[in-house]
This record gives sequence, C-alpha cells and structure tokens, in this order.
Amino acid sequence: MTDLLDNPFRARLEQPGTPLGTWLMSGASSTAEALGRAGFDWLLVDQEHVPLTERDTQQVLQAIAGTRAAPVVRLAANEMVLFKRALDLGAQTVMVPFVDTPEDARRAISYAKYPPLGQRGFAAVLRASGYGTVKDYGKRANDSVFTIIQLETPKAVAALEQIAAVPGVDALFLGPGDLSANMGHIGNILHPEVQAVIADVAARCREIGIPCGIVGPTPEVVSTFVKMGYSFVAVASDMAMMMRQATGFIEAIQPSLARGFESTVY
Repeated sequence: MTDLLDNPFRARLEQPGTPLGTWLMSGASSTAEALGRAGFDWLLVDQEHVPLTERDTQQVLQAIAGTRAAPVVRLAANEMVLFKRALDLGAQTVMVPFVDTPEDARRAISYAKYPPLGQRGFAAVLRASGYGTVKDYGKRANDSVFTIIQLETPKAVAALEQIAAVPGVDALFLGPGDLSANMGHIGNILHPEVQAVIADVAARCREIGIPCGIVGPTPEVVSTFVKMGYSFVAVASDMAMMMRQATGFIEAIQPSLARGFESTVY
C-alpha cells in the first residue's frame, strides 16, 4: 500500500526526464481527472486566478488522486490561512506566488511547517491525515510538504540565490507571464530581453542545484525551456488547449458553413 505521506511530485522530480504538467483553469474536477488520465505528470490547481472554493479544491484533488498525475496547488497569496486550508485539504505540494525576497520565502516556509519549524495550525482529523488514519501525521507532515517558491519580478530574480538558500525551499518556479509584464513586455514572453532572463534563471538554478520550473504556451516554447535546463515544465492550460482546439475546428468547418448545402442531384 502506498504511504499517504509519500509526496508524488517530489518522487517524480527525482526520476529521470523532465516532468510535464499543465494548468487547471476551468476549476472542474472532471477536467482535472481527464487530464490526469491523459498522461500529464503533474497538474497545477490554481487558486490565484481561478474562483475555487475550498470545497472545489478538495473535489479537484480527489479527482486527481485517481490518476497518475501529481497535484500542485498554487495559493492565492503568501498568507498563513491559505496554507493551512490547502494543506489540511490534502495538498502536499504548494506553489507560492509573488515571492520577492528571502524574508517572503521564510514567511512562506513558516506557514507550511508545523512547530518547531513553523507555525502551521494543527488539526487531527482531516483529509491530509487520511481523516485521522495516519497516526503519526503531525510528526511526519513537515517532511511530506514540498514548497515551490514562484519568482515573478526582476527583484525576485535578482535575489534568486538568497531565496533558494532559505531552509525549506524545495524548488523555484519562474512565472514568465508576470515577469514579462514587470519587465515592460506584458504578454510577450518571447521578447529577447525576457528570454535572456529566462535562460539566465535556468543556468543559475542548475549552478546552485535547485530544481526550477516554468510554464509556456505551446509545445515549441516549452521544448525550448527544456533545452535551457528547466527541471519541470508546464504547457498551456486546460482552457487554453480547449479554446485552441475549438477555434481550429471552427476555422476548418467555416468554409463549408459559408457555402451552405450543395446539392449533388442534377
């Protein structure tokens, strides 16, 4: 039987190859389950930009649990109560947005850990502890949680090594969308200046030996990120893939709709 406190994202990261994920923007448990079945290594449950309630998050996590994909929950902000809610719901891997300084990172780690390492509030019977069936949950939970710190500004990138050195930071994640916006190139992650920073971050993370992830809009862009040396990557989102395919179908059928019915009877 699989140990409930084994972290599947950490385990996948330790295997050969580059884990591939995608963003879940629909907020639907059925979509999460389907993409988990499709073969993604990890799925990002986004509480920052998706109107998910705690109950929604729990249902999405339950849906992913029946697949081979590892869930990652991105919190809405670096706030204690948001960590407590997500971790109690069973999130083992959390991503923390907009961390600019080592102090921000230390605060995040303190929220993710039980005392004496942090200040996470304790409750006994919750989904994270198998509803109380994991008797030593409180003693082992700190080792089970995997914390990913998201860098999204030039200030954060400048402090990369100091942020990575904070005890408890397990991985970094470069957010290219907000990075490009904060560099004055909003919506254009392919701008040469942005690409230079993206490549630099990958090289610096490899040098200090910390895993670093990134997301890209297309397979071609993501393949470039893999070649740069990123440790884990994500492509697009469920909504982006659906809209791209839907648009393609419409464009393919549109000429026939314009012509209308053409009789073959003479």
